[in-house]
Amino acid sequence: EVQLVESGGGLVQVGGSLRLSCAASGFTFEDYAIGWFRQAPGKEREGISCISSRDDDTYYADSVKGRFTISSDNAKNTVYLQMNSLKPEDTAVYFCAARLGYLIRTMCGGIHGVDYWGKGTLVTVSS
Repeated sequence: EVQLVESGGGLVQVGGSLRLSCAASGFTFEDYAIGWFRQAPGKEREGISCISSRDDDTYYADSVKGRFTISSDNAKNTVYLQMNSLKPEDTAVYFCAARLGYLIRTMCGGIHGVDYWGKGTLVTVSS
């Protein structure tokens, strides 16, 4: 059974930091791209950062570039999202996702190319 389990969400003040984790199981981790998407209230789900498990190639949406860092620990089948300088507009439910292959820009560009989803973790940034 494929599982993507997110953790690390919570309440943080503006300018603070959080690190999200996504623990994957049930598939061959190295064959997949892993990404982080988020969905704020009343908005569409958007891809914000994706990483190739094969070569650690990364992609960031402009909204998080320079503030968020995605990384992968293949030995633990886990992907992390370090989020710094958080803003109120970062408030959302954050979802981990997996897609077979290594097309990280295609994956982060839309939700339709995702093969598996986690259940999400809530991040709230208070001002």
